[in-house]
Amino acid sequence: MAAAQAGDRRAYEKLLADSVALIRAAARRQGVAPDHLDDVVQETLITVHRVRHTYDPARSYDAWLTAIASRRAIDALRSRGRRDSREVHDEHAFDSHADEGDASSATESDERAQRLRDAIAELPPGQREAIEQLGLRERSLSEAAELTGRNTGALKVNLHRALKALRERFHGEP
Repeated sequence: MAAAQAGDRRAYEKLLADSVALIRAAARRQGVAPDHLDDVVQETLITVHRVRHTYDPARSYDAWLTAIASRRAIDALRSRGRRDSREVHDEHAFDSHADEGDASSATESDERAQRLRDAIAELPPGQREAIEQLGLRERSLSEAAELTGRNTGALKVNLHRALKALRERFHGEP
């Protein structure tokens, strides 16, 4: 990767080609179905290309790549789960009615989620940004730092303070 970062195009192409097996293995470990592996590989390679300047040659390339691949695999699983949850696979699903207990627990869950969204919206901008980037979007510190223009130390502090404020608000404990 160091040669690729220095501008060696052939080294970069070879690196990406050699990375495919590691990406596939990481995606399989996360539970990605075989027919979705190519999508995860493609998304991972795009991310690697986009954030390649953040790679530190003093650290393991395989660990860096595996972390990115694992995140893209989780993203794919979430995306697939959302799609699947909107699809109806049971042709008799609409024939039966949900009992009131299910409806009230769903409403309660929606209300809790809304209270959390409201609480996050009330956080100071730096804390809100840290929660959104690191917690909700599950970006790495380096990705979040690049996107927000803040250094990783500031993001860590803001995340810690935001989590503490939310914990105090919902559980009354510091």
